[in-house]
Amino acid sequence: MRFCAAEEVMSLANSAGEWRGFVLLAAYGGLRIGEVCGLQLRDVDFLRRRVTVNRTLSEVGGRLLVGPPKGRYSRRCVNLPKFVVDELARGIDPDADPGDFLFRYRGKEVRPSWFRKRVWRPVVAAAGLQGLRFHDLRHTAAALAIAAGAHPKVLQERLGHHSAAFTLDRYGHLIDTLDQELADRLDRGAQVTAKVTSDGRHA
Repeated sequence: MRFCAAEEVMSLANSAGEWRGFVLLAAYGGLRIGEVCGLQLRDVDFLRRRVTVNRTLSEVGGRLLVGPPKGRYSRRCVNLPKFVVDELARGIDPDADPGDFLFRYRGKEVRPSWFRKRVWRPVVAAAGLQGLRFHDLRHTAAALAIAAGAHPKVLQERLGHHSAAFTLDRYGHLIDTLDQELADRLDRGAQVTAKVTSDGRHA
């Protein structure tokens, strides 16, 4: 797994041009590439700032298949930061059909293989992050959520994992780091309390 810092995510997004929202959605929502490609306008609630993952686009033998997302727990709602939703709203035709795909190229759905080859590789090169896989944005979304204080159960539901134990198995080392930071904060708080108890005033 490879994780991007928030600054690196913005560098990728800034290099993505019209696909900026595609990159931000994956990096802050944790969606797989097929799930991003499968989003329709009806799946985006711009007022509540969330997307509902109902389907995924996949390719088998050159054929494009539309089906339910991977695993029975992968059908889910994902809340998004306001700046991501604002980016998704740019250029949306108010008269568009709700069944239209959120991301399209020349009026048609976006194939994951086409996006990786024609968009992702040049974007990664422009951002100076050679070797970064698109799926690493999903790992990045997990890391950013953990750094923001996400509970493992919330993270599990956000990523569509079948259990919190699986989520902890994959990202527990990041949570352990936060636990150490928590212990340090508790230690500093105890030192302040001890100081107040000993002399009756704050340090």
